[in-house]
Amino acid sequence: MPSSFPSLDLSKLKTYSIERRSHKSAVGLFASVPRPSKEIVKLVEGLPQILKGEEWRKLIPLWLSAKRKKKTRLVMAGAHVLKCGLSPVLIDLAEQGFISTLALHGAGGIHDLEIAFFGQTSEEVADTLEEGKFGMVKETAELFAAAVYLAARRNIGLGEAFGEYIEKTKAPYRKYSLLYNFYRLRLPATIHVAFGTDTVHQHPNFPAGETGEGTWKDFKVLASAVGGLHNGGIVANLGSAVILPEVFLKTLAVARNISSPVKNFTASNFDMIQHYRPSQNVLLRPTLKSGQAFAFTGHHEIMLPLLAASLKSYERFKRK
Repeated sequence: MPSSFPSLDLSKLKTYSIERRSHKSAVGLFASVPRPSKEIVKLVEGLPQILKGEEWRKLIPLWLSAKRKKKTRLVMAGAHVLKCGLSPVLIDLAEQGFISTLALHGAGGIHDLEIAFFGQTSEEVADTLEEGKFGMVKETAELFAAAVYLAARRNIGLGEAFGEYIEKTKAPYRKYSLLYNFYRLRLPATIHVAFGTDTVHQHPNFPAGETGEGTWKDFKVLASAVGGLHNGGIVANLGSAVILPEVFLKTLAVARNISSPVKNFTASNFDMIQHYRPSQNVLLRPTLKSGQAFAFTGHHEIMLPLLAASLKSYERFKRK
């Protein structure tokens, strides 16, 4: 029986080509990969042993310990991390073993697809919203749907399917794609979609059922990885204010219910503003009775290269 309430007919949606859209982010502007340096070690060692300076000096060895112990090194990245050109930094950290699992939300998956296929992303929302064109690019919706259908055919999660799709189609800028590179490295990458929050959801060709199934599979993949945090793992939330902290809390509950205690791990949050849900759901509640939590405030395009440089430099020059 159909709903008694009026519903908008999305088949009437007017789309346009990405070739006509202006972009704020392009691969030519992306960060370069920081190299290990003794000077970085000196810089970190010279930070004040007070407040965040002392916390930074504690975080780096804990991350290195998680790598040595082969515990889960989970990075949850908000979309701004990709739009700010930091994919090369995270890809390099994965190649070097500092990241073992990646979690994105739906917007992150969309930006990663646009980066892989077009080498640019991030529209001028204020302008396109005023014109009724926000999120109306047809190619992005088509690529998203094609990758989701691959996930359905292969009975796999969205993160793995997006990486496979980017590889199979030989996307021209795939070397900048997080999902492609995690697929290439055979590392789990997951996409957690909140319906109604992403631009592709408004398109008439959006595969809602298949997307839901794929993101549910990724929830289970992430829950398995979260179980590996126990006794020495690390989770870092990079700029997701709501969705990924909520997903993390539920996967942690599932992992503690099914697999192991999942205690005594390190939780960290990096963002331009410290929000309620990352503070509660990533830092405080999960480490209430064991482990440690760190919060660092700053712009991603500065903080994350500094984090990567610190990790690589400490591993190279500070081994005991």
